Amino acid sequence: MRDKVGSVIRLHPHETRSDKVRLRRESAERDEQQLGGDGHGHRSSSRSLNGHHHHHRRWQPPGGGMMNGGSGSISKLTGALLLPKRAFIAGLSIEDVTGIVRHHPLPSLLCFSLLFFMAVEYTHGMVPSSAPPVDLGFVLTQSLHGLLATRPSLNSALAALNTVFVGMQIAYILWTLLVEGRPRPTIATLFMFACRGTLGSATRLPLPQGFLGSGVDFPVGNVSFFLFFSGHVAAAVIASLDMRRMGRHGMAWTFDALNVLQGLRLLASRGHYTIDLVVGVGAGFLFDILAGNYEYSRTGEHQKPERACCACNCNGSS
Repeated sequence: MRDKVGSVIRLHPHETRSDKVRLRRESAERDEQQLGGDGHGHRSSSRSLNGHHHHHRRWQPPGGGMMNGGSGSISKLTGALLLPKRAFIAGLSIEDVTGIVRHHPLPSLLCFSLLFFMAVEYTHGMVPSSAPPVDLGFVLTQSLHGLLATRPSLNSALAALNTVFVGMQIAYILWTLLVEGRPRPTIATLFMFACRGTLGSATRLPLPQGFLGSGVDFPVGNVSFFLFFSGHVAAAVIASLDMRRMGRHGMAWTFDALNVLQGLRLLASRGHYTIDLVVGVGAGFLFDILAGNYEYSRTGEHQKPERACCACNCNGSS
């Protein structure tokens, strides 16, 4: 005698009818488990040999389901949301904290600066809309501004020298492209001026009070210009970084020194706000990195040496 899937049920003379039913039920359950939940056994009831229907339990994945109150999935979810048994901070001692401050002074200083400037930001008085901006660089260069204001010829001479420095930046960047065949400084400069033009068009800042213009200042001719951010400073940083990459450290330090003097003159003549100069430095670094990433995406190789090293003469090859 066989059941619905062909399993043989052997009966003995001494077994009762209830035993026969139990054996058939157990055999059917074993066969359904062997099928592994193929989508038929758990959707319909099986018919036994005596014509009765025996409804089997619906198949569930191991551990139960979320909708049916399965404890396995719930325990995994709560385990992922709860903190680990021993958090990192729980094992810190006073000696560990002092060791962090001693061995990692820069992050510690940055943490202190975060707290300090949070206090400054939330307590300092806001500048009224009718008042000019408060610029710390203008305050520090007030005496130089007075000197240039009373001597226009000196202001023009310094502006002419600054224009020569801008010409040096342009000449070096074009040299790397046209003579040396290295496009990274040019790509970085194009990135920089595209971003500067976008930001300058988006927010047109008022000209600083006391601005001392000159017809020989770059751009020559007393034309209008974007205040945010300083293209003078950013282009000088791009050139300096490339010089260090190529091992031209003397030229790099010269460009850095001239860039500092350029920033001082721009503040004294009120040609830029302090924030324009600082962001210009950051923009030079940022767009040099973006240009390097663009080169790598196109060629699959980094220009050697791979990075600029400002601390030693290793040429960035380490």
